[in-house]
Amino acid sequence: MNVAAVRKVAVAVFRESVRDRVPYSLVIFAVILMAASFLMSRLTAGQDLKVIKDLGLATMNAIGLLIAIFIGTGLVAKEVERRSIYAVLSKPLSRPSFIVGKYAGLVLTLVVNLAMMTLAFYAMLQYMHLTTDDWIKQGWRAPALDPRLLVAIGLIGVQLMLTTAVALFFSTFSTPMLSMLLTLAVWVAGQFSGDLRNFQAAVDSPAAAAIARGLYYVLPNLDALDVKNEVVHGLSIPWSAVGLGVASIAAYIGVLLSGAVLIFNRRDFK
Repeated sequence: MNVAAVRKVAVAVFRESVRDRVPYSLVIFAVILMAASFLMSRLTAGQDLKVIKDLGLATMNAIGLLIAIFIGTGLVAKEVERRSIYAVLSKPLSRPSFIVGKYAGLVLTLVVNLAMMTLAFYAMLQYMHLTTDDWIKQGWRAPALDPRLLVAIGLIGVQLMLTTAVALFFSTFSTPMLSMLLTLAVWVAGQFSGDLRNFQAAVDSPAAAAIARGLYYVLPNLDALDVKNEVVHGLSIPWSAVGLGVASIAAYIGVLLSGAVLIFNRRDFK
């Protein structure tokens, strides 16, 4: 795999996403939502900080998910529909470099947009820190500018990296619409991975319990990376579970990219 070629493809994907202005319009929408959460928090006496943190993190997660799904599922399909794939593959560019470069470009786009939303989020929290009375701050379980928020945001980024890999994988052999639905289904199932593990306690059907158990081992465990509740409420973060979760997601991304490369190598564009 040519690192220089991967870099060129990644930069091209990032520039194209900037020209489309879709990510940045979503970021503006996210900033508006976080500002709305600040206004809503005024209606919940004594819970202002929790509401802002909770809605802010949830908004960043949702906007990042939209970017990953809507752009990720069209990374390969768009090239095929515009028939630009022929010109791309006619250059001294290997198919693995093309796939990995597409993935790296969208991840770069997500990181930049997530960073912009993080700056807006912390600006709001800083304003709240400066304008809140000290006696109210004493009742906060965690400070407004809690550095652990960066942990929660970083783990959101890891989840989005996986979602991007899933979207890219499906886009190598499916239509954009079906890829969106499949990617969203994997993401939802990953969020409820813990429920799949304990599904046998809620049903009397051994077959259904076995299927749920199988899905638990096959699908990514995104639930282990969700520490928003711990951060917002000032609880301890289960670092061991988080570490295992990040390692499993990294392995999952590797498998998905390998699968995407394998499928893309077998496609005939003649």
